[in-house]
Amino acid sequence: MLFALCGSVDAQQPGKIFRIGFLDPSTASGSAVLVKAFLLELGKLGWSEGKNFTIEYRFGENKGPGHRLELAAELVRLKVDLIVATSGPSASAGKTATTTIPIVMMNAGDPVGEGLVASLARPGGNVTGLSSLSPELNTKRLEVLNDSVQKLRRVGLLRPPGSTATDIQSRELKLAAVALNLILEEIETRIDAKGIESAFKAAKQKQVGAIITTSSGRFFGERKRIVELGGKNRLPAIYHDKGFVDEGGLMSYGPDYVDQYRRAAVYVDKILKGAKPADLPVQQATKFEFVINLKAAKQIGLTIPNRVLERANKVIQ
Repeated sequence: MLFALCGSVDAQQPGKIFRIGFLDPSTASGSAVLVKAFLLELGKLGWSEGKNFTIEYRFGENKGPGHRLELAAELVRLKVDLIVATSGPSASAGKTATTTIPIVMMNAGDPVGEGLVASLARPGGNVTGLSSLSPELNTKRLEVLNDSVQKLRRVGLLRPPGSTATDIQSRELKLAAVALNLILEEIETRIDAKGIESAFKAAKQKQVGAIITTSSGRFFGERKRIVELGGKNRLPAIYHDKGFVDEGGLMSYGPDYVDQYRRAAVYVDKILKGAKPADLPVQQATKFEFVINLKAAKQIGLTIPNRVLERANKVIQ
């Protein structure tokens, strides 16, 4: 089994072994730290893998929407009791595949805008979970980038091939760029080694002064490669998850995704005990982190103003 977890509390329903489907657009290795947090929280809630639940993992390997739909349909054919979807696009694929199996989303950027739920307070249907507020937070990231890079004029937006979630984020960033008197250069990025390298070549050709990515689990899975290319090309960049900074990236601002995965486990626990997704309000992210890596700044010759450093939750020397 891909991930193992030991628990000490007996099953809530004696003799019943629930089957959970886990749908992630990224890779097993890229998401391992987050999945571990999810499983540990399930253990605290009394769930023991192999004893009262099993997990069917399906990782999209960054292959895009069509592949996610295939994986979601596969989980439905397996008759899982619940599907955990780690992103808005994954939840959308799950909803396309089934209107009856409960779906717990972990990090949907705009659940209402993406058509996943009727409203945050009353989701309706078979989907509920957590929102990461991606559109709003992307705007704040662009503002931070503008404050951090002197005379910034042109920003490259790395975005995976079209999805409703990506389109919403892109639309919000375009509006923010206009307000900040910036030019936003959209660079459609295939999420693999060649695609990411091509994206950075395009960024240099477009003469961008900095990089921002859409909030995407697919980018998270390739964070090491993205950070390395950002440094190599001496491009300041801000990311949606501190995992990028842990790999040597310059800055991140966004939700505490480990906390999001823990909170998703609570939804799973409630639903497996009988709660209906339609009755469980969607919760928005509550913990946010702004992290700056001064070592990375020095390597690309960037001096970050004190007014920006003072806003950070953590500054890595």
